[in-house]
Formats: sequence, C-alpha cells, structure tokens
Amino acid sequence: MRNLKRVLLAVVLLLLVLVVLAFVLENQQSVSLLFLGWAGPQLPVSLIAVVALLIGMIIGPIVGWFLGRTSRASRRRLT
Repeated sequence: MRNLKRVLLAVVLLLLVLVVLAFVLENQQSVSLLFLGWAGPQLPVSLIAVVALLIGMIIGPIVGWFLGRTSRASRRRLT
C-alpha cells in the first residue's frame, strides 16, 4: 500500500511538471506590462505568470496568518 501511494505521488508530480513545462513552452511571447504609467521590461508571458503565482503563494499565507492573529486577539479581549 505504501509503495502504491509513492508511485501515485510520483505520477501526479510528473504530470504536474509536464503541464508546467508545456505552459512555459507555449507562452514564450514577450510582453511589456504597463501599470500607472510605468512600463516593465519585455518578458515572456510564462515568466510573468509564474512570478505572479509565486508572489501570491508568499503573500496569501502571510495575510492569512495576520488576519488569524488579529481575530484571536479580538476574541481574547471579549472574554
């Protein structure tokens, strides 16, 4: 049973890597983002998408931790 879980995990990870690789290879067009009058450098679409995903994966847990912390502090004041 344990070996079956490892094999399934390896297959899922391999499929995930293949999907990410296909996404990167299919989105090589260079674009320049414009935000509040500031134009960014020409970068591939895939790079911009992956960087945005990584930033979201970092900021999301930090915001969740902060909101949970303030929620616990307000509950303590009520009791």
